[in-house]
Amino acid sequence: MRQTVPVLERVRRPGMRSAPHPQLQPLLTRDYASFTDACTPNHGLVLPARASIVIVLTLQGPPWTLPAALAGGHDAFWSLAEGACPPAYMEIWLAPLGAYQLLGMPMDTLSGRLLDLTDVLGQDTQRLLDQIREAPAWRQRCDLLDEFLIRRARSGPDPAPEVAWAWRRLNATGGRLPISRLAREVGWSHKHLIARFKQQVGLPPKTTARLARLDAVWRRLADRQPARWDAIAADSGYADQAHLIRDFHKFVGGSPTAFFAGAEACR
Repeated sequence: MRQTVPVLERVRRPGMRSAPHPQLQPLLTRDYASFTDACTPNHGLVLPARASIVIVLTLQGPPWTLPAALAGGHDAFWSLAEGACPPAYMEIWLAPLGAYQLLGMPMDTLSGRLLDLTDVLGQDTQRLLDQIREAPAWRQRCDLLDEFLIRRARSGPDPAPEVAWAWRRLNATGGRLPISRLAREVGWSHKHLIARFKQQVGLPPKTTARLARLDAVWRRLADRQPARWDAIAADSGYADQAHLIRDFHKFVGGSPTAFFAGAEACR
């Protein structure tokens, strides 16, 4: 049985937060955020299952156990990450199809993995990291990210219109739309739609839609709203609170109440 412990970056308010450039907002799921003075629980960190790709850039402090710039792929299962958090870092969350365009690689090769971002984007990664670390202020760091990601978006591959359509439809219905119906709508076979979807999004269609719905819960909690789970469930597209709790157990490893009680104990 896996042991669940808090994901501190999910329940702590970031030190700084800024919206990305308007051109990038459809490709990202959250604002740029920085974190400092992160505490680390004794037994590691739970990484929830996720539909988005997360990029983490370490800003300062002694080396930690992972690369200074890393990309965390989609994952249909929660996992436990051992080791200390970096003392100061930035997070960039890429939407599923945004990640395909910005990273320029088959997304199913990244699923469930933590990779050195240099292995994905080459030496441009180290230049970006050096520039961000040397920038005198938060606004300049965000401008550098904007410029870098806009260049990547312009040169990256466009998702297939059929995959983009399927993703929008699944996202709007919380994954409840039958894949056979989606395949008919886009004019593809059931098998071909799933294969192309996994290549460009990273996970099967229904799993991705459920994780995107859970991501709406994380965005709501990032604003530190009162934990009225019935209201959070309704605002995030769940049929009721029971469905939210079910997804929490499946994708996070425990109930919402236990998860955030443990998080508060580590503050």
